[in-house]
Amino acid sequence: MDIVRRNNVTVTGNPQGRPVVLAHGFGCDQNMWRLTLPALVDDYRVVLFDYVGSGRSDPAAFSEVRYASLTGYAQDVVEVCEALDLRDAVFVGHSVSAMIGVLAADLAPERVGAHVMVAPSPRYIDDDGYRGGFSADDIDELLVSLESNYLGWSAVMAPVIMGNADRPELGEELKNSFCATDPDMARVFARTTFLSDSRDDLKGVRAPTLVLECTQDVIAPREVGAFVHAAIPGSTLVTLDATGHCPHLSAPDATNEAIRSFLAELR
Repeated sequence: MDIVRRNNVTVTGNPQGRPVVLAHGFGCDQNMWRLTLPALVDDYRVVLFDYVGSGRSDPAAFSEVRYASLTGYAQDVVEVCEALDLRDAVFVGHSVSAMIGVLAADLAPERVGAHVMVAPSPRYIDDDGYRGGFSADDIDELLVSLESNYLGWSAVMAPVIMGNADRPELGEELKNSFCATDPDMARVFARTTFLSDSRDDLKGVRAPTLVLECTQDVIAPREVGAFVHAAIPGSTLVTLDATGHCPHLSAPDATNEAIRSFLAELR
């Protein structure tokens, strides 16, 4: 299969620069990074893609079995890196994609040389001694609502996830992104995302890692950022002056500055 076509891969920026892979989260697509691109294209070879089932990826490639675990999405990442022969790439993952990047690096460590985790969460459900932000009942209700009325769920949840109620256009954009996703494929990605537990995987991360959290985030509260930072040896935690779960849209200047500073330190 043509991996570039399957994942709607876009390559831009400086061909001689270190590769930077921008990976979107659940219900989104590569367009969510449009405000980050101008900060990277002069110095880095920037790769964007859509996970199968999202954006303009090839829907014929979707497999409920493969994408029932985050490893299936991580295999997509590895195959994209192999198709482009990317080595030592910086993987910038938003939300669940941060954990997908961890799994991809474990599968092919020569392909991923650093991580930028934007509002990451290794587990969304609270556990003994761990606050993920949701109870098991919360997640069950969320998934039942999503599966019974995906468009209605999107309209209600997108503004909550985005935050920034004073800027309703941001929530509207996220809602439109959710609504553009095939409901059956979104259902699979949602279950895979919200029922995942990648906490143990963080212990094996040895690549330089930047963890970006927001001051207020209903999906990944600050306790989660602190957990991820503590679990990854030598990682850097930056709290952005931003609210909501998508700082690359709601606070692009602060997000881009943090990413560029981290990338500069890797040189």
